[in-house]
Amino acid sequence: MYAKLAVGGVCGLAWATGLRGLMAQVAGQESTVSWIFTFGFILFPGVLVGVLLGWAEHLRTTGGRRGWRWLALSPFLFAIFNPSAVGVALLSTAGGYAVSRRGPLWARIASGLFAMAVIPLWALIAEAAGGPRIALDTPRGAWIAVYLYSFLAVLALACAIPYRAVVSQSGSPTPEYVDLALREGDEIPSA
Repeated sequence: MYAKLAVGGVCGLAWATGLRGLMAQVAGQESTVSWIFTFGFILFPGVLVGVLLGWAEHLRTTGGRRGWRWLALSPFLFAIFNPSAVGVALLSTAGGYAVSRRGPLWARIASGLFAMAVIPLWALIAEAAGGPRIALDTPRGAWIAVYLYSFLAVLALACAIPYRAVVSQSGSPTPEYVDLALREGDEIPSA
């Protein structure tokens, strides 16, 4: 268990550090680094989110627990520490649900479309957010767009962990997984 928590925390820290780098690129010369805002409001929540998603993976691989799927909402910790990060939380949790293969297809498609809305949205606001130097028709602007999209995609994939099929302690699929696999036409692995 502790290994998964540690891996989650390190991944969360790396993700949040990269996000802070993206923020610095967008802000340009106006970017500042401070103990409270950088470490307290970005990196610390990143570690917490990573630990919670690592815990979700531990719970998933040990049979699950009542209510453990709520851990998919852990990115909202960013919004608690920094209300302007609510968009990151919304997009990542929606993306996680979209790729989860759980729930009604229409809901997953709607969630995926919502999560993908960041692509045209950023294309519309990039220049207003960071000036002409990050317009999408410049190499720097295209790089920053890929930076943003890939970071949100990585967090969305991590947010899918709590939706993944539960694995029993014996390593064989749970009845929940078998039912989902049969409905979706997937193969059921043997123990």
